[in-house]
Amino acid sequence: MKITPAASQRFVVAFLWLITSITLLVLLFIIGYILVHGLGHINWSFLTESSRRMGREGGIFPMIVGTILVTGLAVIIAAPVGVLTTIYLTEYTREGKLTSIIRFGTDCLAAIPSIIFGLFGFVFFVVVLRMGFSIISGALTLAIMVLPTIIRTSEEAIRAVPKSYREVSYGLGSTRWQMVTKVVLKSALPGIGTGIVLSIGRCISETAAVMLTAGSALRMPDSPFASVRTLSLHFYILSREGISMENAYATASVLIITILVINVIAYLLMRRLAAKVR
Repeated sequence: MKITPAASQRFVVAFLWLITSITLLVLLFIIGYILVHGLGHINWSFLTESSRRMGREGGIFPMIVGTILVTGLAVIIAAPVGVLTTIYLTEYTREGKLTSIIRFGTDCLAAIPSIIFGLFGFVFFVVVLRMGFSIISGALTLAIMVLPTIIRTSEEAIRAVPKSYREVSYGLGSTRWQMVTKVVLKSALPGIGTGIVLSIGRCISETAAVMLTAGSALRMPDSPFASVRTLSLHFYILSREGISMENAYATASVLIITILVINVIAYLLMRRLAAKVR
């Protein structure tokens, strides 16, 4: 029996829908399982109090602050470096050995496991530079880790800007820097923002690199050189050592909700920016 092209097309589409549905169901099951076990333990005191008895009692407020400080500083460091590197690769150099080496190095960085970044951060920032287990050590390590994501997404966004935009800008008498900042970056901003949002999500959910550089102190940080514990690390320690599974699930629920909220807000902002650019 000969299979017609239309039947083959329907079979392929059905198979793809099946695979996609299985992926979504697995994702929903994981998120739902954690939320079901964790939401019931979240209240105002849990979000605003400090931990007591190694996390068995109290809340996660110092961990929330530590996550915001480490993630915010990492993105503040990585975003300008990543975007400026992309501008150099796409607008100020021709394709050659140098750009190939930079792209190859970026791809290699993206493939390195996070624990290796953590070991590097521990040896270089914590030990050699004597920064100790601190916010700044964790932020610098995370900044290096998310650089490939920002560079590659920004490069794709900038390359998607039509060449005619550049030609018109030059025709109006703009310098190259004026063309880049007022035309190219403005058009590529939604794509660049997407890369930055992905970096924020990875920084928030990172555990191994933070554990080896920022430490795991339960107290509220009082300086950039203070040790902190992030939400993901707090969840890991509570669950691994069996300190309090209720608080572990609650912490994981807060982490999931935070990442979902950030992604939804960023998605809406990117859509608005894309609409304005068009």
